Amino acid sequence: MIQIETILDILWKGFIIGVIVSAPLGPVGVLCIQRTLNKGRWYGFVTGVGASLSDICYALLTGYGMSFVFDYVNKNIFYLQLFGSILLLVFGIYTFRSNPVRSLRPPSGNKGTYLHNFVTAFLVTLSNPLVIFLFVGLFARFSFVGNGALVSETVTGYVAIIMGALAWWFGITYFVNKVRKQFNLRGIWILNRVIGSIVVIVSLLGLSFTLMGESLY
Repeated sequence: MIQIETILDILWKGFIIGVIVSAPLGPVGVLCIQRTLNKGRWYGFVTGVGASLSDICYALLTGYGMSFVFDYVNKNIFYLQLFGSILLLVFGIYTFRSNPVRSLRPPSGNKGTYLHNFVTAFLVTLSNPLVIFLFVGLFARFSFVGNGALVSETVTGYVAIIMGALAWWFGITYFVNKVRKQFNLRGIWILNRVIGSIVVIVSLLGLSFTLMGESLY
């Protein structure tokens, strides 16, 4: 039976990973906001759900692949955590400097079905396999993949990732829907910069603790 402490540790780590992967306003993030503004909150949320399903597919692929090289991961955990922190830092800087407004498309009068919005978001996210590198960095940084982990622990971890992703999409669509009258292109740009700044701060903290030989997470 899994101890309560182990469950909580797995849950919060998975939740944070899910949020970090979903938060930056790339093409899907902008699509989610745009659909929320043009079609309604639940169209935006369904878009986020589609993106979350694609992300969990890549998370499973990453975790499954890393389990085969666990001995290497275990022996080089310092370097992998260092790599994870640096990758997260680069990711945060890229997010901060990117302009998601460029991904905006002219509004369409056809809302489409929820299924259509879900599938298109899933395919757009699935078309970016580079997210695997982000998962590798995050899994190493948070020591998320362990050798001999129980099936229940593994399932709990991936469910937590989904929960984190869905919580982000639920929150962002709620926020955008509430401030839709005040929300504009500058609002999207500022939000993306705030997200990028948070990711940079977290990565710098992780990098500092790794170099000092301590554990932040």
